[in-house]
Amino acid sequence: MARFDLKEYARRGAEARVAELNAELAGIYQAFPDIRRRRAVANSSTTGSQMPSLPRARPRFNMSPAQRRAVSARMKKYWAERRKAQAK
Repeated sequence: MARFDLKEYARRGAEARVAELNAELAGIYQAFPDIRRRRAVANSSTTGSQMPSLPRARPRFNMSPAQRRAVSARMKKYWAERRKAQAK
């Protein structure tokens, strides 16, 4: 009985899709040659890899317990003033 190998079918499908995409790219580059030049310039500006680097995440800032208490007091005062202003 034949053994069904899903991963092998997926790989073959992916290879076929890559071939289709490469053929489509060839047609696009033939119709619009300037795209290839812009793409080459963009790729040459990346640092060693084909993909441009993603923006860095903001660094985490951990507050001390005293800082958290100070923020809490400021926010309580702020919201009390907002409720007081809304009641008028």
